[in-house]
Formats: sequence, C-alpha cells, structure tokens
Amino acid sequence: MQKLLLHRFAKPIAFGLSLMPFCWLLVAAITSQLGANPAEALSRSTGDWTLRYLCLVLAVTPLRLITGTPALARFRRMLGLFVYFYAVLHLLSYSWFDMGFEVTDIAKDIVKRPFILVGFSAFVLLTPLALTSFNQAIKALGARRWQLLHKLVYVVAGLAVLHFFWMRAGKNNFTEVFVYAAILGGLLSWRLANVLKKKRL
Repeated sequence: MQKLLLHRFAKPIAFGLSLMPFCWLLVAAITSQLGANPAEALSRSTGDWTLRYLCLVLAVTPLRLITGTPALARFRRMLGLFVYFYAVLHLLSYSWFDMGFEVTDIAKDIVKRPFILVGFSAFVLLTPLALTSFNQAIKALGARRWQLLHKLVYVVAGLAVLHFFWMRAGKNNFTEVFVYAAILGGLLSWRLANVLKKKRL
C-alpha cells in the first residue's frame, strides 16, 4: 500500500477520481438527467460532496497513524482543496439558481435565514485555508501559525453539519445528517483523545 501511495501516478489518479462527481453533475445537467428540479439537485449534490470530502480530509491523519501509512499525508492538501472546490460549486449553485446572482438579495438572505448564515460562515472560514494550502504560505506564516490557522477546519466541520441539519429540518429528514454528524464526531473525538493522551505523557 505504501508503494502504491508513493507511486508517481497516485496523485493524478486521486485528482481524476475527485473530479468525477463534478464531471457527472456537468454531464447530467447538460443532458437533463437531474430530475424535475435540476437546480435543487445541483445544490444538494455539491453540498453532499463538500461534506464527503471534509470527512475524507479529517480521516487522513487517523488512518495514517492507525494503519502506519505515512504516505497518506501527501493527499491531504489536495483533498482539502477539493473540499473548497465543491463548496464553491455549492455556493455558486445557490447564488445562481436560487438568487440569480443578485448580491443585495443574497446578503439579505444570509442575514434572514440562519442555515444560510451558518453555511456562508463555513465557506468564509474555508477560504483562508484554501488560500494558504501551499508551501509558500507555510513559509510566510511559519509552521506554528499555519497549523493554528488550519485548525479552523474543525469549526468548519461543525458549521457544515449544523447547516445541513437546519436545511433538512424543514423536511424533517435527518437520516443523512446523523450519518455525517456521527462520522465527523468520531473523527474529531479521535483527535481530542489523541491530544489528551499526549498531554498526559
């Protein structure tokens, strides 16, 4: 496994696989295969993929340590950028299909509806993480400050689940919400336990 992950084609393959949901959505939109409400389907799907990649990013470190596979770390930054990529698509879907790119209406909607405010806050916090996901940014900020900044991903995870919860509250459908909450809660609990263990030592 370690050799496969270190192979020079491993990253391009992972990149291609990560683009597949976007390609599928694009083809489905062009060929009218998104159902009766394509706008809602695009918004929901891009939001789902944002959450999925957020789970993958947070799973990298536990999997790396538990399985003894340090090569997994080389994929974390790319996966993190795909979180932002799908978050941007999610925001664009909302801004375009729901609001027609009317900035004033979007601003009013953010203030008016809590679940939009929470989702937008998560996007705002993700932005500096995406902008500093490069070696030059690490050098400019310093490793310690860079690591502190990127701990915001935990806040983003909480806001993302809350956004999803409030969105589904209107339909009283929480099954998927609980699945994502359980996954992210388990990953964050593992990190907390790991930190506490190190402090005891």
